[in-house]
Amino acid sequence: MHDPLEAEFAAAIARVLERGDFILGKDVREFEAAFAEATGVAHGVGVASGTDAIALGLQACGVEAGDEVIVPANTFIATVIGAIHAGARPVLVDCDLATGLIDLDAAEAAITPKTKAIVPVHLYGQVVSPRRLLEISERHGVTIFEDAAQAHLADRDGYTAGTIGKAAAYSFYPAKNLGAFGNGGIVLTRDSAVADKVRSLRNYGAPKKYLHVEHGTNSRLDTIQAAILNVKLPHLREWNRDRNACAAEYDRLLAPLADRGIVPMRNDSGGGHIYHLYVLHLSDRAPLDRDALASALQERNISTGIHYPIPCHRQPGYLDLGYPEGAFPNAEALCGEILSLPMFPGLGLDRVETVCTAIEEIIATCG
Repeated sequence: MHDPLEAEFAAAIARVLERGDFILGKDVREFEAAFAEATGVAHGVGVASGTDAIALGLQACGVEAGDEVIVPANTFIATVIGAIHAGARPVLVDCDLATGLIDLDAAEAAITPKTKAIVPVHLYGQVVSPRRLLEISERHGVTIFEDAAQAHLADRDGYTAGTIGKAAAYSFYPAKNLGAFGNGGIVLTRDSAVADKVRSLRNYGAPKKYLHVEHGTNSRLDTIQAAILNVKLPHLREWNRDRNACAAEYDRLLAPLADRGIVPMRNDSGGGHIYHLYVLHLSDRAPLDRDALASALQERNISTGIHYPIPCHRQPGYLDLGYPEGAFPNAEALCGEILSLPMFPGLGLDRVETVCTAIEEIIATCG
């Protein structure tokens, strides 16, 4: 994926070195505007990581100490950390077993007078139902703050990830569909006041140099990383289409295994799913467990992953959230039953077929 762009990367980095604008430089401003425009919102504010984008974005949306923020148990721990760093208490809820996305019925049931926001995680590259989110927000007066770290330009029901709620957080970790050469993140919003607040918070709480009006932090998207992202952004839609095509081929070739308890996570978004990850679910009806399949594939030099092996509420550092084992049965079940298959731009349908053939042959040996 990167090889054809090497000359452009080198030129972009050289321009930054020539200008010397390493902090909040020209490329940062250009990328903030370009990514916001591509997504369909007015404002983008680059920060140092996706985790900071959640924390600072929630603060800018008015979340403060004593507030509750609803978060799915089936997510990367950064979602929980971001809520905590914003001063809130994360209230976890279960996920849908077929998609891995937040269970919105459970989320609505968890709303209390202290609930300030709900953080839907557009997991694996699939957007959480915009219609249901907006219904819940309107009925209860809670803010929608989207965790779109895995959903760059994903869409569903006419909404692009990041356009449903008051604001959204994205990550540009190198493995993302749009990844930098290091850490990076952005907060997107239609609200100019939210954008201005994040700009201040990311820069020591200073709306202008040496005037610190609030308790901020140092969290700025590096200019060199923004330069890399500016090179890659024009290719993102093509890369997303490539991923979606490979996912459709996975779906087609793996369909005969459904009767044996091996089923891809359900896609409710059609072509709007951008498949940051392609996740297979092995239920208790499968003839072998997830770890055995992963090991057998590795023996054939096919790498896999697990996203995620431990739910947030059972992570040792977060047991103080107070949720016992068994609190979120779907999230806990998925942790032992899911497997991420190879997925990246340029994977190609031939390699998808190789993976699926290997899985079929491994299953066949199980009788």
